[in-house]
Amino acid sequence: MGRHKKEENEEVETKEETQKTEIKEIGDLPGVGPTTSQKLIDAGFDNLMSIAVSTPKEIVDVSGLTEVMARKIIKASRDNLNMGFISGNEVKIKRSNQNLISFGSKNIDGMMGGGLHPGAITEFYGSYGSGKTQLGHLLSVMVQKQYPEAIVIYIDSENTFRNERIEHFAKGLKLDGEKVLENIRVAKAFNTDHQMLLVDKVEELIKQGLKVKLIVVDSLTAHFRAEYTGRGTLADRQQKLNKHMHKLSKLADMYDLAVYVTNQVMAKPDAFFGDPNAPIGGNIVGHNSTYRVYIRHGKKGCRVAKLVDSPELPDSECAFFIKEEGLEDVE
Repeated sequence: MGRHKKEENEEVETKEETQKTEIKEIGDLPGVGPTTSQKLIDAGFDNLMSIAVSTPKEIVDVSGLTEVMARKIIKASRDNLNMGFISGNEVKIKRSNQNLISFGSKNIDGMMGGGLHPGAITEFYGSYGSGKTQLGHLLSVMVQKQYPEAIVIYIDSENTFRNERIEHFAKGLKLDGEKVLENIRVAKAFNTDHQMLLVDKVEELIKQGLKVKLIVVDSLTAHFRAEYTGRGTLADRQQKLNKHMHKLSKLADMYDLAVYVTNQVMAKPDAFFGDPNAPIGGNIVGHNSTYRVYIRHGKKGCRVAKLVDSPELPDSECAFFIKEEGLEDVE
């Protein structure tokens, strides 16, 4: 009888303690003292949302907590943020409030359902000179046409960023080229590890108050393709590439920004019919990209963009010219 009474009292005390403790910041989490709190903040986990969407392993690696404690603080963060189900109508309202970034082409915007989507990864893949990089430059300017204070993060893995091209597009849109360039943060990625580190740094810039609206990665797979050669390294490459794209997707979703990545292609030797080009990265890139567009050369110097994968849009294609100061639609 006494044992049952003691258990009931402990349960009541636990409930009262839970009700009294309101979790507002990292230091309020159960089992997180000042030292652990500082470790988490230094590693980029400086709010409840960042912990709620992390994995136990990520928390353990940076804080020194046990896996049991890591799971406990993740659960506490999620419970506090009420990360449960929402209705389909709430999703509809959220998506209707998103402002898509125009490509400056009615044809491409129409094909893409209005433009480049925030909260998603859009992949453009094609052969050398097909126009992938040009569109990355153009979007870096177009987003500033819509949001004058927008910051663009441009991760350059192939040394393709050109300030002259930005200025040409800015002139076509009647924008100040110098100001547009000032709002683009460019970093050259020297290898896969550096490329992934640069993506990690993006969140730091956002937390410093920069209004990042667009991340451009040109190209996504160049370093992965160069560093991991041969079938023996394929599993390691795909695992690392998956982690890289998962981080990009997480940034896009958490901060409602758009991610535009370019991808290379390889020739399929067993393709006897149709286009022999296939995007690098296989299913890992395919599954992580929300929208996939194949871009190629068309007739008379135009480009043809074909939407090959989308969660809500039908497969379609359009044609356009890339001019010095912008895009020109082909009727």
